[in-house]
Amino acid sequence: MSQGNDLNLPPLNPADLSFDHETPSVARSGPVPVKTAEDLEQVFDVPVTVSAVLGSSRIAVGDLLQIVPGAVLELDRRVGEAIDIFVNERLVARGEVVVVEDRLGVTMTEIIKADR
Repeated sequence: MSQGNDLNLPPLNPADLSFDHETPSVARSGPVPVKTAEDLEQVFDVPVTVSAVLGSSRIAVGDLLQIVPGAVLELDRRVGEAIDIFVNERLVARGEVVVVEDRLGVTMTEIIKADR
């Protein structure tokens, strides 16, 4: 900057700045707004697929075609082991199978943080 171009700027107080996580190089002044469930209201009706994977098994196609209702298929998990919970084919949690009022359900025991 050349001499003689003095700008009258207010002093910079780092405590007054917060950084926009979307664009880290941009700072904005003022408090960070608190997010609530109401802020997500516009996505409440978006359908997602939730899957609880009890285990898996590898079998030949011929054996698969012979499976009938009531058949027992051996899985790679043991009783009491955590099951994987997926949302839209992405692992989001681990949990345990529970029975509630004669219905099978899943209780989440661990939330998996997304890698960014």
